Amino acid sequence: MAYPTRQLPSHIRSQSSSIGGGSQSSNQSPVLLARIAEKKAELANLKDLQTLSAGLADQMQMLAEKLNTLSDGTEAVAAVLSNWHNVLRAINMASSKLPVPKNDDNFDGKSESEPPLPQTLVRIPTQHAPAVIPPQGSENAAE
Repeated sequence: MAYPTRQLPSHIRSQSSSIGGGSQSSNQSPVLLARIAEKKAELANLKDLQTLSAGLADQMQMLAEKLNTLSDGTEAVAAVLSNWHNVLRAINMASSKLPVPKNDDNFDGKSESEPPLPQTLVRIPTQHAPAVIPPQGSENAAE
């Protein structure tokens, strides 16, 4: 396997001539020195590549964690949206069952132009219900 010959910089040629005593060693020494310089540059580039690859791997790991968080948030939003039709149906049912006021005193021309508003829906949390509602055994004892 033959390596291509290249012109060496003057500082490498001067070092090789002072190191090698004979003419044959001076011919091989610049080639060896050039290969050593190439390998050192290649090693430096590989170390830089290793450092950059480690940084890229860290960034990819952080991105994966953020995508997992985003995926969890998307699932929560999907759960809320899947129940949204139930909320709209409950509002529609409450609006359709509104009692019509029979009081003619409140009947003006103003109420004819505006549609009646639905009753306010109130949500009562059920987790506090056992503390508020007495047990059925105490009601039976009172009777």
